[in-house]
Amino acid sequence: MATKTLSQIKISVLDLAIVRDGGNPADTFKNSLDLAQNAEKWGYNRFWLAEHHNMQGVASSATVVLIGHIAAGTSTLRVGSGGIMLPNHAPLVVAEQFGTLATLFPNRIDLGLGRAPGTDQFTAAALKRDEHAAMEFPANVQELQMYLSEGNKNGRVRAIPGEGLDIPIWILGSSTDSAYLAASMGLPYAFASHFAPAQLYKALTIYRNNFKPSEYLKEPYTIACVNVIAADTDYEAQRLATSFKRLFWGIITGKREQLKAPVKPEDDFRDPMEEAALQQMTQYTFIGSPEKIEKELNQFIEFTQIDELMVASAVYEHDARIHSYEILGELNRKS
Repeated sequence: MATKTLSQIKISVLDLAIVRDGGNPADTFKNSLDLAQNAEKWGYNRFWLAEHHNMQGVASSATVVLIGHIAAGTSTLRVGSGGIMLPNHAPLVVAEQFGTLATLFPNRIDLGLGRAPGTDQFTAAALKRDEHAAMEFPANVQELQMYLSEGNKNGRVRAIPGEGLDIPIWILGSSTDSAYLAASMGLPYAFASHFAPAQLYKALTIYRNNFKPSEYLKEPYTIACVNVIAADTDYEAQRLATSFKRLFWGIITGKREQLKAPVKPEDDFRDPMEEAALQQMTQYTFIGSPEKIEKELNQFIEFTQIDELMVASAVYEHDARIHSYEILGELNRKS
């Protein structure tokens, strides 16, 4: 198998619509659109948004609305969900919503599906999520496929718009369960290694070894999502990364907060046990200068043999975040 490099695969953006400390969702949405427009200019392939609820630091709860906002402000970039937490929604409603998006923005909309609630158990209950919803995820995916199919034109329940449209469905996951499902259904597979790195390689192997060609996909296709914080120097990247580390430490401890301003790397201290826990959760995080980022990402791509790299960048300063994606885009375009 030929070795792939960063300049030979597609790169994409995962935007978590993070709300900065001192900012608000309106600022976040403005910055997300600016990032999408720049990503399009730099040759990025897709721009995905993720469904989360009841998080003061994340503003992507109405994911479908945000997808429409980003798609309306761009022209060629694929825009989609990374993902829609399907058990929170009726498959028919998802088919109608994404059918509407795909009608407004033909051949540009992706539908990534996950089975987690994207929130805590109390908010999941407020969303009227059935406690058995995760177990019904495969059946719900199939129901959604039926509504989007041309063959459902004589069905008693139809998704209009949506029926017969080209809306690629992706299975998203952070465990091996999702890998088996994506393989059995012959669907493309995206793994959330930016926050759940432990089973990445095993899940990719399971997916490829068990893949069954389908009308949607003839060969396996994989995306891995990682964190990248790039800057002109290693020190500047490490400074920017202090915001990211504090954000993830809040996830680990359950003390979630808005994205904080960065501090000097030498002032960002945690005891060794805390640092070890953080390193475990953020194993696939790449921080540094262009040279360091290129070397480490090429090693990651060689190790995983992914078809596409998706990148999340939790950077407090908007201009610095834009520059991080610009650096990665330049590395991707290198001949």
